[in-house]
Amino acid sequence: MTDHIDHLADPGPLIPAGRHHAWLLEARELLRLAVPMAATQLAQMVILATDTIMLGHFSNRALAAAALGNTIYFMCWLLGSGLPMAVSPVIAHVQGAHIAGTKQRDQREVRIAVRMGLWSVGLISLPLLAVLIFTRPILTALGQEPMLAADAAIFMSGLAWGLPFAMAFQVLRSFSTALSRAVPPLVVMGAAVLWNAGFDYALIFGHFGFPKMGLYGAGLASASSNIFSFVAMLAVCLAVPALKRYRILHRLWQWHRQSFSELFRLGLPIGITMVFEVALFNGAALAMGVIGLSSLAAHQIAITIPSLTFMIPLGIGLAATVRVGMAAGAGDAIAARRAGFTAIGMAAIFMCCAALVLLAWPREIASLWLPDIPENAEVLGLAVSFLAVAAAFQLVDGIQVSASMSLRGLKDARGPMWLAGASYWLAGAPMCLILAFPLGLKGFGIWLGLAFGLLVAAVTLTTRFAILSKKPL
Repeated sequence: MTDHIDHLADPGPLIPAGRHHAWLLEARELLRLAVPMAATQLAQMVILATDTIMLGHFSNRALAAAALGNTIYFMCWLLGSGLPMAVSPVIAHVQGAHIAGTKQRDQREVRIAVRMGLWSVGLISLPLLAVLIFTRPILTALGQEPMLAADAAIFMSGLAWGLPFAMAFQVLRSFSTALSRAVPPLVVMGAAVLWNAGFDYALIFGHFGFPKMGLYGAGLASASSNIFSFVAMLAVCLAVPALKRYRILHRLWQWHRQSFSELFRLGLPIGITMVFEVALFNGAALAMGVIGLSSLAAHQIAITIPSLTFMIPLGIGLAATVRVGMAAGAGDAIAARRAGFTAIGMAAIFMCCAALVLLAWPREIASLWLPDIPENAEVLGLAVSFLAVAAAFQLVDGIQVSASMSLRGLKDARGPMWLAGASYWLAGAPMCLILAFPLGLKGFGIWLGLAFGLLVAAVTLTTRFAILSKKPL
């Protein structure tokens, strides 16, 4: 199987500047990376959906407690995943320099980047696990019902132990994808979907001879799937010939200050950038709760669709990090610029298609989540109005994520962090509140505010990429 995986994911070439149809060739290479990357992201969403479905069948209270616990867990994961994600542009630069002939010892530098990525996981896991231990008091301080906070803490006591392995998997995934091997993580994640579903069924409900553990079992199942993903991905990295030659575990105990400093310099802003965006959407959900239950329910329906379609431009953006990084590492500013703008264009085209679908069939789409019956008329009506905004939302969201990840390929992380923070919290959040409350647009105003924040991010990040990609590399 490893030979088959390796064959499916041969690295794409850097496209020479003067080659005919260079943009089409770049689009082909981007797609070859983006499709398995997007599919891997979708597989991760399937795991979350499986947990939700299983717990929903166990009890509504368990589902609510797990949702609260996952909010704390996800924020910790975002903060911790910046450093593992920084492994990808670092390796892409090394690969580009090697292809261009300016670096000969690419295996050693790649191995050091992976090693320091794993070291970073070990170091950052300790404070993050300490935060997760205090799930109950954190949720209580945020005004959640004490019994529900206690249940969330039970769920977290099983889930927390998977966090270091989830981040370590991200290091190995970044290693594989930066070498243009995007299929192995997809295969591993596909197997993890089945693993998680089986252990959810066994540990939540007490099947196959396991005790009935409910919430704690759900947390353990998710943690075990994270452990499985890491172990399986490590096995692939040690078995697939194109990855095996880097010997990523060689001298694992040796510290490399320069490489770790670079990962920290890139990774911390990446993590903070993701927290900025996710916190805005979490805040929007809280504001919907203040407006009313119908608005909150409609918001949850409407936000699910962009969350699914977002996986495609996210996959394109992840591929852009690799393609832009390889070109930048080779010192080819024209190829780096072409790769970034090809990714931005491809993301925009896909999201335009998604927007047209939302505009054409909003009620039919909303009815997939909630039956179209008289007692649901208010929620469905609100969801339809939100989906109209989501059509515009789609386009700017696709552009901002592909632009942000193209900048990541240039090893530019601090600038995008400040631009994202300003876009979401100085532009988007105030606009949400102004339109929703003083101007009386309520939930519709919050959605307009979210779209505005993403628009500002799309414009500023794309402009920054246009400026930086013109500079000599």
